[in-house]
Amino acid sequence: MTVVVASIAGSDPSGGAGIQADLKTFSALGAYGCAVLTALTAQSTRGVSGVHPVPAAFVREQVETLVEDVDVHATKVGMLGTAEVAREVSALCREGALPQVVLDPVMVSTAGSRLLDARAVDEVRSMLPHVAVVTPNLPEAAVLLGLEVDEQARDTATMREHALRLQDLGARRVLLKGGHLDPLEPADEPERASAGDAVDFWADEDGITTLCAPRVDTVHTHGTGCSLSSAIAALRPQRDGWLPAVADAKRWLGGALEQGRDLGIGHGPGPVHHFWQWWPAG
Repeated sequence: MTVVVASIAGSDPSGGAGIQADLKTFSALGAYGCAVLTALTAQSTRGVSGVHPVPAAFVREQVETLVEDVDVHATKVGMLGTAEVAREVSALCREGALPQVVLDPVMVSTAGSRLLDARAVDEVRSMLPHVAVVTPNLPEAAVLLGLEVDEQARDTATMREHALRLQDLGARRVLLKGGHLDPLEPADEPERASAGDAVDFWADEDGITTLCAPRVDTVHTHGTGCSLSSAIAALRPQRDGWLPAVADAKRWLGGALEQGRDLGIGHGPGPVHHFWQWWPAG
């Protein structure tokens, strides 16, 4: 069976994030990628200078035309941009038009550029009960919880609390990513972590699992969140559960971050190396 995964997201001309990163990730992990565009951006590794939204009705038309013809096995939802597009995609999720949805609640780029209309936050929040997994970073989790960005979790205990609170909002499964957390001090280590590890928390119906990985020392993280959520979507149809898909996606991303240091793309924070298993950087 050919695994088919669709991405609903914005375009990144630099190729490191958005639809372009999603399609690279799908291909790197053995899935055939389809794409529904929600926005065009003027973007580079240095930031976003402009966003041109796709009309919400046309986003729906893209999805409906695609799924009438192609058997899609999983879906990644990324940048939605406007409240109107978020409302339409939320409706498609409620209607069951999109299978196995992994929601990356894109709000702010790694370079600090705002990518989500403030009016759209409530619409994205309303999607939580209708998707399979949500993958916020710490600032995104704070916004979804109605907090200010500067009230994001600063320690693993608060991360755990925020993951549970997202479940209280209706999220079935949460991958709360700790890349924005300062490197762990020995006293702050959860079970199985080493000092300096990056720690994520996975919350589902069975409780909370701590996921630890060595922190990669690099500034080249453009598109990291896009790529991880896409990797989870690509691997879920190829694994026997969500947690194995998440664990394998994190392992793949670790290699992509390591090898991305040698790509030399752009003059800002560069992209990860999606095809690190297939051809060398540099």
